[in-house]
Amino acid sequence: MTAIALGRTRRTSLVSAVCALVVTGTGLLAGCSEDPDAGTNGVGKLSADKIQSRTRAAAESAEAVRLSGTVVTNGRTYTLDMSLKSGGGSGSVTSKGVAFGLLRIGEQLYLKAGAEFWNHVDGNKDASAGGTLDGKYVKVPQGDPSYKKFSGFTDKDVLLDGLLTLHGALATDGHHEQAGTRTIRITGDEGSGGKLDVSLEGTPYPLRLERAGGAGTLTFSSWGKDFTLTEPKKSDTVDYGKKLPT
Repeated sequence: MTAIALGRTRRTSLVSAVCALVVTGTGLLAGCSEDPDAGTNGVGKLSADKIQSRTRAAAESAEAVRLSGTVVTNGRTYTLDMSLKSGGGSGSVTSKGVAFGLLRIGEQLYLKAGAEFWNHVDGNKDASAGGTLDGKYVKVPQGDPSYKKFSGFTDKDVLLDGLLTLHGALATDGHHEQAGTRTIRITGDEGSGGKLDVSLEGTPYPLRLERAGGAGTLTFSSWGKDFTLTEPKKSDTVDYGKKLPT
């Protein structure tokens, strides 16, 4: 438990103890009923529909975000740690125990991976290809199937639009905390359609998402914190033209 969370827990316990002991002629001491939304941005008092609308608007307007966790798509689990902004993104992806890096600047996507990745991508068993590309930034042509497959992991708008949708009837599910930040949780179909924790402090950004149907769990951080995307050195870059080796 973080120091902030521990301090808040102790404060809550102290208030409860005092309220249990101190009474006035009209009942408990005035102010003993602690408002969970006191000092917050106020979204905790809104309906689930309005909370979802506010948090989506906040996410869309943010210049940048970092997301990490797992995404399950087409029966395959990807572990992500990506920093994203409107002009592109960078980070790492792991699938079936094999990690690779992604970097997109504008429309240009680069994939950086070790020999293990290249030796097994799409069933390729050519060890020479893996040795040539090991640790290099490989330019991914827009017409190559890999571009469509991986570029979505680097696209803030596309990725968030697909992730921040809860399915089914929306409802609120109490006040919680995420990494020491107070949140309000909204759910779809009582949780089976996903769960989303929204910040009650400052801008109502989404902080944690449990996707519907066990399709992964993600945390969001560094909202609005810009970062630099740098073109790799030419000596570290490989360009195969219109199609990657398979």
